[in-house]
Amino acid sequence: MEYSGRCACGAVEIRILGKPLAVRQCWCRHCQQIAAGGPTHNAVFRAADIGIEGPTASHDYVADSGNILTRTHCPACGTPILGGSSARPDMRAVRLGVLDEAHGLRPTIAIWTSEAPPWALLDPALEQYPQQPPAPPAPQS
Repeated sequence: MEYSGRCACGAVEIRILGKPLAVRQCWCRHCQQIAAGGPTHNAVFRAADIGIEGPTASHDYVADSGNILTRTHCPACGTPILGGSSARPDMRAVRLGVLDEAHGLRPTIAIWTSEAPPWALLDPALEQYPQQPPAPPAPQS
């Protein structure tokens, strides 16, 4: 499978050669902050399957899970590109909004639902975890 996309200003391009290990909706407070109050929507891929061209900036923080998370974004327009976790250095969570339309990916899991605001509409069809879920299956080389 192949996916591609770009940030809002076009300075950063992403290309992914591989299939997602998971597609998740995250309601943690950090994700709500970067998503203007809602959840982020992320497809987890093998890090080795992802190529990025153009300038990026990143920010590290300690997540509620205790892991060090790295958020990568376009320094010009601020578009979130992907995230990485110290717990899973071989995986990256690509923000669905950066991918070209018609990618066909949709969340199957909602995570950190315990931090969703009271007005959040959680899809009952999604598998739900109040906090950090088990890791997706390890990527195969």
